[in-house]
Amino acid sequence: MKKYIPFLILAAFLLGVSCKRPKSKVAIPSPVKVAYGTHALPLSQEVYHDKVLGALVGSAIGDAMGASTEMWHRKSIQLKYGYITGLTPAVREQSPEGTWGHNMIAGATTDDTRWKLLMVKYFVDHPKEANAQNFAQFITDYYQSVAKTFAERDLLTDTSAFDDKVEKLDWIKEWARVALAYQESPKAYQGALNRFYGGEMSCAGQLYTPMFGLIAPNAEEAYLIGYEHALFDLGYAKDISGLVSAMTQMAMQTRNMDSILNISTFVDPHGYQDSRLVGRIPYSVADASIKSVLAIKEHVLIDSLLQKDSLMYKMPEGFPGSYHNWVRQEMAFQFLEKDKKAIAFHAGEIWQILITALEFGQGDFVETLQFIVNYGRDNDTVAAIAGMILGAKDGYARLPEDLREEVLKVNKEVLGIDLEALAKELVTKVPRS
Repeated sequence: MKKYIPFLILAAFLLGVSCKRPKSKVAIPSPVKVAYGTHALPLSQEVYHDKVLGALVGSAIGDAMGASTEMWHRKSIQLKYGYITGLTPAVREQSPEGTWGHNMIAGATTDDTRWKLLMVKYFVDHPKEANAQNFAQFITDYYQSVAKTFAERDLLTDTSAFDDKVEKLDWIKEWARVALAYQESPKAYQGALNRFYGGEMSCAGQLYTPMFGLIAPNAEEAYLIGYEHALFDLGYAKDISGLVSAMTQMAMQTRNMDSILNISTFVDPHGYQDSRLVGRIPYSVADASIKSVLAIKEHVLIDSLLQKDSLMYKMPEGFPGSYHNWVRQEMAFQFLEKDKKAIAFHAGEIWQILITALEFGQGDFVETLQFIVNYGRDNDTVAAIAGMILGAKDGYARLPEDLREEVLKVNKEVLGIDLEALAKELVTKVPRS
């Protein structure tokens, strides 16, 4: 028994120590979650109008620049056009997502710009009650209004009129199928959503959610309303749709590209970054893209890469920069091509090209759009998103005069889309918040 006495004394001592009340409690405070960009800068009516018009026209310029080579590989673009620096004729087949006409003149736009028109009308119809339910109803009403025109008598004798109606119906019917199901039931919506455009995680929301950045009061609110309206997106495509809305809103406040690109780091109201295993995919993609561009620009190019007769880095005719600059741009293109998806309009691919181009161009409107358009793939959509962000940043007055005037003219006189009238309608009839 004596041999256990030391252990018993030690146990009693430890028990006594553990039962003593601590003399003081130290509470380490947890950090407070602070929303990014919640204090929007007050804009005068004149500046606000200039930025809205800049966003709409900037987006249309990007759309028009990519319209002739949408879905092309960059080598095919170089063979036919060399390096695209401006607007080219949209020599392409007519399609619901295309120009709605065969072989349109330079400056013609596609469905990316039609969605901007549709969104302005939606904003005007619901100036204070923009929400998912009303958006679904708006899409449904538009589809039904187009469908009802098939009862018109002139279709019996005018085949051109029939073709025109079919094009308009084909454009919206995939979207209407989901919108109708959304209003019917959760089960119906899930089924329709999962077959939207063949079940691909498409860039659907990115066609229109940047528009919410023009009317939202701050970046976080822009994300939330864009996310809510992304009824046609699967998976992290909804997150991306919210992000491009927030980036557009941030561009309304500042011309600093780091602040705009940091949206994917700081704006995450739904907590995507906390998801297990993969975290937040758009943030990871953006971070990798920015780091790759920075590494490429800092890369010391050895003489063997700077041989102008190199087939790998053959500079296309019309490239406005030096051969040294072209090699770096081609290296960025190869980085993008390494991760390209099976379908060019995949939301993740659109996002990767967008972030890479914005970082590469560092806020320069022309350089950024030329980068996107000459890379190819779904270049009109990526350029339309980038054009809206940069147009909101710079305003209409700072856009290249030749490009803005030609796009305004062609869209109004040929396509019936008056971008100036749309900007005025949005500014005067839609509350900013």
